[in-house]
Amino acid sequence: SSWLNLVERWFSELTTKKLQRGSHTSVRALNRDIRAWIETWNDDPRPYVWTKTAAQILDSIARYCTRIKNSGH
Repeated sequence: SSWLNLVERWFSELTTKKLQRGSHTSVRALNRDIRAWIETWNDDPRPYVWTKTAAQILDSIARYCTRIKNSGH
């Protein structure tokens, strides 16, 4: 699932840096802006840097699972 996390992170970047800040008067304009952002991203790709260790992530998941275990869902 680590590659899926990267895909989600990429879409988050697109959303926060382009879509939330933009004003698009048409689908065509939105499409053009997204494609321009992708082209710029691909011209200067940057690796994502994980800020937590695997142990920290697993501890966080374990705490979450404990918290929701008896929530009735």
